Amino acid sequence: MRTVVRALLLTILAVMLSACATNSKEAQVLPEETYYDNARSAMNSGNFTEAERNLDFLETYYPFGRYAEQAQLDLIYARYQNLDLEGSRAAADRFLRLNPQSDHADYALYMRGLASYNLDLGLAGRYFPIDVSARDPGEQRQAFRDFSTLTNRYPDSEYAADARQRMIAIRNRLAELELEAARYYITREAYLAANNRARYVLENFSTTPALEDALIIMAETYRFMGLDDASSDAIQLLAINFPDSEAFSADMKFQPSLLKRQNRSLLNVVTFGLLGGD
Repeated sequence: MRTVVRALLLTILAVMLSACATNSKEAQVLPEETYYDNARSAMNSGNFTEAERNLDFLETYYPFGRYAEQAQLDLIYARYQNLDLEGSRAAADRFLRLNPQSDHADYALYMRGLASYNLDLGLAGRYFPIDVSARDPGEQRQAFRDFSTLTNRYPDSEYAADARQRMIAIRNRLAELELEAARYYITREAYLAANNRARYVLENFSTTPALEDALIIMAETYRFMGLDDASSDAIQLLAINFPDSEAFSADMKFQPSLLKRQNRSLLNVVTFGLLGGD
């Protein structure tokens, strides 16, 4: 029995000594350049997790070192590549706070916008079909603000052209979101609410492809609510901007097809019941 206990104690002691040795090794601070070289090497090989680890060490042990600014920029990129979009955005925020006059501020703004731009989708959006227009637009609006700031402050930045294209895409998404809401209200027979959403597209997103459907919804909902003059104005705008719209017949007559009045009166229900409806 004593032999067994002694063997057990020796085993525990060996494990403890090994752990201490490991902790001691991990606690050893490497030179600043070593962490930086390790991080760059890891990024070049696509190992962004290892790159993050070394960049974190670099920031922890050498926050004001010669590689500090570049390490902060690399951390933004490494987290983005690791699909840690919130972490990438946080790293960009930190960089901009610490280096507001940096020559690389445009890159940080761009990456912060890019992280928000993709945050609505995340990992799932890369592999599964997700209708972005039906999602909460909060992150898209944040991305738009970042891209707008970038293009205003740094119009000649190498990232400005892509930022402008993404701003167009965001506006299209936001406009389509308003149409989705309008279509939903139509299914609920909330025609005034549907009209309001369509008018919002006209007033705020008139350069987006959603404008055609918005004008159709306005024309039909106005007509349905008995506002014939307003409906005619919407039809006229539709004809001017979209003369080839499928809403028009060959002789340019507007053909309402979106709304159908549903008679939900008690008489209709009773009649339907008498006719054998379930």
